[in-house]
Amino acid sequence: MRNTIKKHYNFLSSESDISARTQDFFIRARPARISDDPQYGLIVTKRTFKLAVNRNRAKRLLRDWIHFNEKYMSDDLDYIFIARYSILTASREYGREEMRKALNFIRKTYEKQKKD
Repeated sequence: MRNTIKKHYNFLSSESDISARTQDFFIRARPARISDDPQYGLIVTKRTFKLAVNRNRAKRLLRDWIHFNEKYMSDDLDYIFIARYSILTASREYGREEMRKALNFIRKTYEKQKKD
């Protein structure tokens, strides 16, 4: 399993970030700051999820989906996952499939950028 991003400045976005969007979450990816230590971070805000129970459920779902689809994550990218409110109604299987599609899109986009 990857390490988690802890520092605020690592969560800041830039124009070169690759992103994918689904109904339940966004993903931003950028080249890893430390090449041998790719990381991921979760953003689940109070503004979107008023109750702590909902924030915790959203994080649990994201972690489950990430762990299940880790083989689709590039080893030289850091990922930021941003939860949307509709994640609370998503099923486990649906979320895993959507995560796989989004990670494949990011991987293909990144490989295309590396070639150019």
